[in-house]
Amino acid sequence: MNLKFWKKNTNKVAVKKSAGKEWLDAIIFAVVAATLIRGLFIEAYVIPTGSMERTLLVGDFLFVSKVNYGARTPITPIAFPFAHHTMPIIGTKAYWDGIQLPYYRLPGLGHVERYDVVVFNYPMDADAPLSRPIDKQENYIKRCMGAPGDTLSVINGQVFIDGKPAEKPPMSQTDYMVTTDGTEFNPMALENLKADVERIGSNQYLFTSPKAEIEKLKQFTTVKQIIPIVSEKNSREQGIFPGDSLHQWSRDNYGAIIIPKQGWTVKLDSLSLPIYRRAIEVYEANKLEIQGNDIIINGKKTNTYTFKMNYYWMMGDNRHNSADSRYWGFVPEDHIVGKALFVWMSLDDKASFFNKIRWSRLFRGIN
Repeated sequence: MNLKFWKKNTNKVAVKKSAGKEWLDAIIFAVVAATLIRGLFIEAYVIPTGSMERTLLVGDFLFVSKVNYGARTPITPIAFPFAHHTMPIIGTKAYWDGIQLPYYRLPGLGHVERYDVVVFNYPMDADAPLSRPIDKQENYIKRCMGAPGDTLSVINGQVFIDGKPAEKPPMSQTDYMVTTDGTEFNPMALENLKADVERIGSNQYLFTSPKAEIEKLKQFTTVKQIIPIVSEKNSREQGIFPGDSLHQWSRDNYGAIIIPKQGWTVKLDSLSLPIYRRAIEVYEANKLEIQGNDIIINGKKTNTYTFKMNYYWMMGDNRHNSADSRYWGFVPEDHIVGKALFVWMSLDDKASFFNKIRWSRLFRGIN
């Protein structure tokens, strides 16, 4: 009997991979590893607009954690690596939406909390002509000012939660009308104030600045008056959510509004339906019809609805220059991407080549 079958064949010649094959294997491994890291753990983003100034600046590069809230598994699994929704240069779709998986989120370290700075998919991208899948909608970053079940209102620019003043982010900013005695501001003094300034008259200026910097401005002997710019109460502002005539709301005087919570049942009537209709129809995929005075949901007459998901109210820290929940409403939990952790790089496009890097912002935490 031959008992040598188990021995390794020492005469077998090892086949060496070609350099091209080794490079291909390395590239495939790197792409798979990077995709897993970006999808499950941490991903880099860049700030393109000023809606979060001065907390975050245009040109800040962030690391965003998927672990804090739990990573969302891919909804659109077939996509080009490292492209979000559009291919660079050629501008075509970077994904195939022929396969759509159900929403599922892995367990995380916690949940979205009030005042977190959050990256999420822009809910309005679900509308035509874009009609993108949830995970391929545009990435937005804002601060969570309202959690599920909160009653939120804005009175003269101050956010209230359940009737109590909410915390103001330390670097949040709004607009002020500043009147001087006609003396020109010293450019260096304005630069030290870290304010965006626009001259609108011989002795009037529009300042966009955090309140702390405005307090410094009061020390200028040439400044005669500082008036916060606040939209009127009981005055409907164009483009404000929900956009119907019954809600006379503006960016600085808004609500009160209850943020939907999973399991919460709302009574539907002429006042509440405009606020919650989009969540019922678009985000929770129900067929809602109005027949005379009756509300029909999925073929059944009703005057209530119980929400299946949690929702959040997101606002930019640059309160007068931010398109946020005041303009398009709630953010569903299945649109949440992750929590912004810190700035790892910051580039100033307006600066000269040798001064582009904002060294003071490198590896700065986000509060």
